[in-house]
Amino acid sequence: MFTLVRSRVRTAALALSAVAALAFGTTGTTGAAAAPAPALAKQGPASVAYVEVNNNSMLNVGKYTLANGGGNVFDVAVIFAANINYDTGSKTAYLHFNENVQRVLDNAATEIRPLQQKGIKVVLSVLGNHQGAGFANFPTQQAASAFAKQMSDAVARYGLDGIDFDDEYAQYGNNGTGQPNASSFVHLVTALRANMPNKIISLYNIGPAASRLSYGGVDLSSEFDYAWNPYYGSWQVPGIALPKSKLSPAAVEIGRTSQSTAADLARRTVSEGYGVYLTYNLDGADRSADVSAFTRQLYGSDAVYTR
Repeated sequence: MFTLVRSRVRTAALALSAVAALAFGTTGTTGAAAAPAPALAKQGPASVAYVEVNNNSMLNVGKYTLANGGGNVFDVAVIFAANINYDTGSKTAYLHFNENVQRVLDNAATEIRPLQQKGIKVVLSVLGNHQGAGFANFPTQQAASAFAKQMSDAVARYGLDGIDFDDEYAQYGNNGTGQPNASSFVHLVTALRANMPNKIISLYNIGPAASRLSYGGVDLSSEFDYAWNPYYGSWQVPGIALPKSKLSPAAVEIGRTSQSTAADLARRTVSEGYGVYLTYNLDGADRSADVSAFTRQLYGSDAVYTR
């Protein structure tokens, strides 16, 4: 845990397009997903909001609009977080939802669809859970592919827009599991992309998996839609071969990163031509002052909060 710039609760610039929301691909209509209403045009980088669903509602993401035109402040909402767990009996990794994540997914009609109908993509973060299972230590290609299918099945079942990889808290080696190897993450992401070619796959650029993007002549970089800096309150360009339009070197924790720092990072995002701005821990309070600190720089507008 990086206390200087992050405080996750474990349980888990201009964009190349004139309309930032459209940069995130086709909204998933698999399963029960409803077709989204067209998002209002918004010039500038796309904004991402992680939500700790153990404590807060995903619907908070849709409560912020731009004062100068009413467009969504946030283009992507990330459900934080599902887990990669380990079954010691079968010695296999499996996708796990705690009761709060499961509640969000089971109530997709009221927790997820309202965001998608506004044009906001909804992505599921998958995180380690101290059990030894991680994205970088599958024992075989078949095991990696099996876990990829669990993730893509969840995306289809709940009508989500993609998967976000966060390789933290795995504690590789626990329960007799292996240490990170060179092939696992390449096999995993390759299989996941084959399963869901038109969905978002994003990388929270941390952990052993993030440094194992190439194996056997295969480079994973182009399989990701986006990658972002994991250290809140800082500027760090993710070390992955993606265009600037798909990278967020800026990362802020709403309510903890100072408004001046959030503004400076947003200003730099625009001036250096990056296409994404990452935020974490959007809660249910009126955070319009914190959000406006970066929207003024990204979009030339204050943010408006609507209960």
